[in-house]
Order: sequence, then structure tokens, then C-alpha cells
Amino acid sequence: MAEQRYSGRPASPGLVIGPLHVLATRSAATRARAGDAAAEHARLDGALGRARDDLAALMATAGTEGEEILAFQVELLDDPALVEHARAAIDAGEPAAAAWSAALDEQIEGYVAADDEYFRARAADLDDLKTRVVDLLEGRWPDELPTVEGTILAGRDLSPSGFIAAERARLGGIALAEGSAQSHVAMLARARGLPMVVDLGAVPTGADEAILDAEHGMLVTAPDPTTRDAFAVRRRARAQTEERAVALLGSPATLPNGERVACLLNVDDPQSIEPALLDAADGVGLWRTEFLFLHRAQLPDEGEQYAAYTALLDRLTGRPVAIRTLDVGGDKPLAGVSLPSESNPFLGLRGLRLCLDRPELFRPQVRALLRAAPGRSLKVMLPMVSRASELAEARAFFDACLEELRGEGVEAAMPPLGMMVETPASAVAIDTFDADFFSIGSNDLVQYTMAASRDAGGRVAALADPLDPAVLRLIERVVAHGRATGLEVSLCGDMAAVPGCAERLLALGLRRLSVGPAALARLKLAVHDHAG
Repeated sequence: MAEQRYSGRPASPGLVIGPLHVLATRSAATRARAGDAAAEHARLDGALGRARDDLAALMATAGTEGEEILAFQVELLDDPALVEHARAAIDAGEPAAAAWSAALDEQIEGYVAADDEYFRARAADLDDLKTRVVDLLEGRWPDELPTVEGTILAGRDLSPSGFIAAERARLGGIALAEGSAQSHVAMLARARGLPMVVDLGAVPTGADEAILDAEHGMLVTAPDPTTRDAFAVRRRARAQTEERAVALLGSPATLPNGERVACLLNVDDPQSIEPALLDAADGVGLWRTEFLFLHRAQLPDEGEQYAAYTALLDRLTGRPVAIRTLDVGGDKPLAGVSLPSESNPFLGLRGLRLCLDRPELFRPQVRALLRAAPGRSLKVMLPMVSRASELAEARAFFDACLEELRGEGVEAAMPPLGMMVETPASAVAIDTFDADFFSIGSNDLVQYTMAASRDAGGRVAALADPLDPAVLRLIERVVAHGRATGLEVSLCGDMAAVPGCAERLLALGLRRLSVGPAALARLKLAVHDHAG
């Protein structure tokens, strides 16, 4: 077979050659009716139950980000309205698979036609759920996944649940005909250091082997000898670069002029981070506390949270840890908390807004943080802050909890209280906020600034560009404010892990960058090689 090239967009960097495994195109539900309506209802109930079990098993190995993504599908399965139309079709004589497929297609059509980008992006989750249940009903589950380590997985698109299931095979890379570089799957790939290219335009066919160039956004199937030789040269050069990065991992990150740059880690569950990486980091720039709250029967109490916070703080022996208060809302189910149904959860009651609205949820976390502060390098940052009054209200809440603890004779202290800068409003009016420090959340800042969902594909995906002048000017404004006031400014979004972005951030004057564990060595190398 002749060499074929497919051009797309890089989503997670890397170079890999390996066997090519193309996901089968899913067929429509075709199974003939197996019994009467009661039997078909029973079959549907069984498939829905198995789907819940399968998703729960995936969530157990998915990490905090993966869990949050899959939780949306679990929530859909528990929504009686979702299966109402399927049950009506079964009563009218349709087999369960066809009834479920038609009902979900109707829902998907509504999501795709929505004005809001968030809902258009969620259509992929609905399609994933539809396919999962249909395959269970028709005996086609699970997907045939690659078994050879280092395989390049190709397909039209890949859902988060498909990524998590496939990753168990220790993939070499992912190549998608569609998809977005800002999607949840791309974020998961970057967090794991897995090369990925999206928006290739077509699904490759008929080749046993491929080269994935996730630095330039290229997939080459059936590579000829000349292409192989050129790839081998590039891979040797990349290996040398990676060796340089690993050699720098244990050393402080220093610019060529001798200036230090703090390279920190973004952390979900601390137990999932290798001790060597924690030792190599200058601290934790973002600790997402959601892993303590999500997908459990009861919310963590003050004591459990205090124990978790102090364990990591003591483990880092004086290096700073920025703990983000609970960032849930809208689309993230939370045990024991009734969340509102919103037309756009990303613009609704989430982050600090939710915590201030539900003091019974916020108080145990705030008290635990105040108790963990004495003698430790703890900083607390608040998510989704848009107005100075929100920050002032949160500060008053912390003050009141501190007064409570001291009145009870419990040792506590007020840590530095900072905020995430992830809305254009907070970046534009940064001088109005009484924060002790600022941390730029680039993922949401890009999404809100460009009005482009991180999960969007095609033309909209190109808009979700962290290097767009509008995004860079907002970041530059925050950095300039920090420089003028002497307040610390860092960036903890995905941006610092994207090739080429770290250099731009350094050029803007940022000297504190926080990335996922897989990107720490590359970040230190980018600092070392920065031209200034």
C-alpha cells in the first residue's frame, strides 16, 4: 500500500511509530425484537444497569478529571425522563435497542441544535452513552481495543469513556478525524503524556502501521523508507531533548540570565503522583479538592478534609501548596447537595458562587483549611471569581470561621487568600480585587474570552486558541498588575503544558507556572532554553 498523509491539529505533543488500530464505525441498532414489551423493558433495564456498572469501573481508574467527565453520563442514566420515550416506543412494539437509539438521537439532535456551545459539546457524551447501551443490548460490547503496547488508535472521534478504556492498553498515540485540541479527551491525553492529533478530516484505512507526528499535526500511514528514515532522525532528536528535560527535572528551573522560575504541579489525588515528581517540583500550584467530594455516598467532614490537607502539606516540607476550594456546580453531581438545573452550567452556580450560596457545604472545608494553616506553607485560592464583592464576601466568611475556631480553643490561622483569574471580567478589573495572590486559570479564561467551548470541533475549535491576542493581553494585564503591586501571579491552566505556550508566558513576565505531572520536565527545559 502506498504512503498516505493526513494533516490535522496537534492536541498533545509527541512522536510515535507503531501498529495502527482503527476503531470500527458503529452501526445502527438492528436487532430484531426478542420478546414482548415486558421482556424488552427488562432487557433495557439490564443494559442500563450494566452501563452504570461499566462507567463506575472506568471512573475507579480514571483519575479525578476523568471521573468528573464520566459523572455526566452516570447522571443521565439516573434521569427517568431520558428513558421515557424509549419505554413508550417499546410499548408501541419497538425492540429495546431501536427504541433507545431513537430516543437518544432525539436528545442528541436537541443538544446539537442548542445555541449554547456547552450543550453542543455534551452531544458527544450523549452519543457515547447511546452507543454503550445499544452495544450492550446487541451483544457488541466491549469495543475491540488494541492489545499491543504502543499502538496508534485511530477513529472518527473518541469519547472520554473510550479514551479511559483504551488507555489501559498502554497506547502509543491517538489520531482522530474530528475532535478538538481543547476537548476533555485532549486534556486527558496531555495529562498522561500521550501523543494525540485531531481534526485529520478522514479516518485512515488499509494500513497496518503509521507514524504519528503530534508536534506538527500529521499522521502518515504505510510510511515509505524515506519517511521512516526522516522520522528516525526526528525521534532521535526528540529523545535527546527528553533526556535533557529529565536531566533538568531535579534541578531548580533557571532562565539563561540566572533568574529563577517556579515550576509547580497541578494535583488531583496526591496518592497518584510519583514521589520523585513531587520532590522535583517547587510546590503545588493547584490542588483540586474535588477528588475528596465527588462520587461518594457522603460528603467529607471537616476532620477528613483536615487530614488530607495536612498530609500533603507535611509531605512537601515547607514548599507552598495552593489549595483550590471546591469547584463544582451545574454539571457535576455532588452527594447530598441539590444542584440547580441550568441552561448553561458553566455560566451558572459553580465554584465560589455555589460555596457562598451553600454555607453548610463551604464551612467544613474553610474550617479544615484554617486548621491546617499554622506552621505550614498553605495558600488558599478561590475559583470562579468575577466581582470584587464575591472575594470580599469569601474573606468575611473565612474571618467568621477563624473566629469560631478560636472561640472553641482550636489552633487555626488565616492563610494567604488568593483567587483564580479565569473570567475576562476578573482580568479586566484585576485592580479592584483584594487578593493576596492571583492564579490564572487559562482553560476557562480561553473558553470565556473566545466564546468557544473547549470540547468544540471544526471551525469553533480553532477559536479556542490560548495564544490568541485577546487571551494574551488579558494575561499580560494580570501580570503587569502583579508587578506593580508586588503581588504574586502564577498560571495553573493547561496552557503552560502546550508546546510554544510556555515560552510566550515567560516572555509576558510570568515566573510561576504550574502544570500536570507529565509536563514538569518539559516545562523546566522550556525555562532553561528560553531566549528572553
